[in-house]
Amino acid sequence: MLAALVAGERDPDVLAELAKGILRRKIPALRQALRGRFTDHHALLIGLSLDHAAHLEAAISRLDERVDAVFATHTSQAGVPFTQARDRLDTITGVGKRAAETIIAEIGVDMTRFPTAAHLASWAGVAPGNNITGGKRGSGKTTNGDVWLIDVLTQCGWAAARTRDTYLSAQFWRLARRIGKKKAAVAVAHTILVICWHLLTRDCDYDDLGGDYFTRRNTDRQRDRLIQQLHGLGYRVTLDKTA
Repeated sequence: MLAALVAGERDPDVLAELAKGILRRKIPALRQALRGRFTDHHALLIGLSLDHAAHLEAAISRLDERVDAVFATHTSQAGVPFTQARDRLDTITGVGKRAAETIIAEIGVDMTRFPTAAHLASWAGVAPGNNITGGKRGSGKTTNGDVWLIDVLTQCGWAAARTRDTYLSAQFWRLARRIGKKKAAVAVAHTILVICWHLLTRDCDYDDLGGDYFTRRNTDRQRDRLIQQLHGLGYRVTLDKTA
């Protein structure tokens, strides 16, 4: 529609018919929206914006090709191809191909430099602090670290939260109720980085624990929590365990 406007088309009916997919359900509303004053000045500005967007997309495409070429020709000191390591990380919930490449660009594929996953998390700056003095707990915020790595891991955390019936999604919503969504996303980012360390160390794919992991892990706590909720609603509960 924008390209047609730049090319000189002004008829709302013709422009609305250019809609595709589910947007075609809104053709009557589009006809109304496309009526108005649209001058050559507006066409010039939109044309410049479209050209700029096309330039950026072409630049991104060239960079993606370059990244693919670098990953295809590089291996770790242990002989592990970067592409294999990337594909390993790509199996993690919320982590896509480009996110996996960014993670590898920051931490590498040789995990021998980090004795444990906790060392990696501390170096990256996603490990929560443990500030307890005299029995009083202080701020547990994360330390400063690799800002590029933290950014992509947090994005992956938000992406994982939107998935269904996965361990990371369950972890996010379980924490979000208690500490808020932003802190929960950082906590999931920490978990994702720990998973990355294990996958790269053991050279294996990610095996999701499932969205009901926390329920299965402690059935007694889940039972007591549900009973307490029913008591709060005014019900008296009698449990009869099935065979």
